[in-house]
Amino acid sequence: MMISVHQPQYLPWLGYFDKIAKSDCFIFLDKVQYKPREFQNRNKIRTRDGEIWLTVPVICKGKYKQGICEAAIDNEFPWQRQHSNSLKAWYGSSPFFGKYFPFFEETYSGKWDKLSDLNVHITRYILDELGIKTPIRFESELDVHAEATDRIIDICKKVKADACLSGSGGKAYLEEDKFPENGIKLAYQDFHHPAYRQQFMKGENDFLPFMSVVDLLFNEGPRAREILEIRS
Repeated sequence: MMISVHQPQYLPWLGYFDKIAKSDCFIFLDKVQYKPREFQNRNKIRTRDGEIWLTVPVICKGKYKQGICEAAIDNEFPWQRQHSNSLKAWYGSSPFFGKYFPFFEETYSGKWDKLSDLNVHITRYILDELGIKTPIRFESELDVHAEATDRIIDICKKVKADACLSGSGGKAYLEEDKFPENGIKLAYQDFHHPAYRQQFMKGENDFLPFMSVVDLLFNEGPRAREILEIRS
């Protein structure tokens, strides 16, 4: 069984879902340290003038070592209204806005206290829309206490996995020798970002990659699965 792991991210990019689709089980790393100014609380969408960030404000003062599952949203800011309005402003005329926006409208009208809960809720919805049926588990359920590479190996052992699929960035920090020493095959994701129909494009060379997956959904709808080459 091959697993993959990742922190819960906000409105993740396409590669996030490609990795889940290519795994037999996916584990949310909900106990690792929350890192501000990364993708755990923000992501990018396309506008007429380029890309902008949608950011969920998180309470960090005095909580610099908090885990992602502990990170609380700062609801003193009207972030939900801002994100809803941004999606309406920049995707309101996209071909599949009407199909997907009701979910986001309902999500942004709710009360969210924990960032991880919000991220997982959105990710589960997108997995369903993409037809990705990979089983989901949480690190917090597995009684894992190691750090760095040992953390990943312990997770593999807890779920009885004999292979682990890492993002290509893992080459920079994983201690690769530890995997075969523990009877685990380490593989790296080879994701090639697809181009697709995108609003505000003036030509083929005007495509903006690395946007949130919502950019693909609003623009291509059910074809998103085909574009990502997701197989049953």
